[in-house]
Amino acid sequence: MFERFADDARQAVALAQDEAVALHHGWIGTEHVLLGVLGSGGGGARLLAGFGIDATGVREDVVRIVGRGETDIDPNALATLGIDLEAVRERVERAFGPGALSRADRGCTKVGGHVPFTARAKKSLELTLREALALGARDLRGEHLVLGLLREGDGVAAQILAERGVTLDAARTKVSRADAA
Repeated sequence: MFERFADDARQAVALAQDEAVALHHGWIGTEHVLLGVLGSGGGGARLLAGFGIDATGVREDVVRIVGRGETDIDPNALATLGIDLEAVRERVERAFGPGALSRADRGCTKVGGHVPFTARAKKSLELTLREALALGARDLRGEHLVLGLLREGDGVAAQILAERGVTLDAARTKVSRADAA
């Protein structure tokens, strides 16, 4: 699918990994894809700017909702609070994949040189393709990534966009108008 991505969409996905690493997250979620879109400066960033959305505000929302990953976790300190780190690790790995809490490269586990995508992020990329095809686009651009994130509907990115009043219908209308121009 990535061969159909336009330069701005490719850059957004690459920046999503950078965002995950910078936040010490062991996964690329929809929130990181959203930050990547905003950082790319492409059509998706321009679409979101039209709704008054910028990277700084979204990054603050991501930290508020998800938090920053820790570079060193003390299991004994957590145990004094009644938190079983191994039980937490097991649940996180079920949700985000093996090694999601391991710290191999600046706080993130990379699989084959890349931080793994969450199931929701993968779904949003699939929906990006569907949105682009439905609009008759030949390639997948940053604005289609935004539509995919919105259409996925349950990820952190969709939550942030909904909190800021962005709906799939409103974004799709703006994209279709831009494509027609």
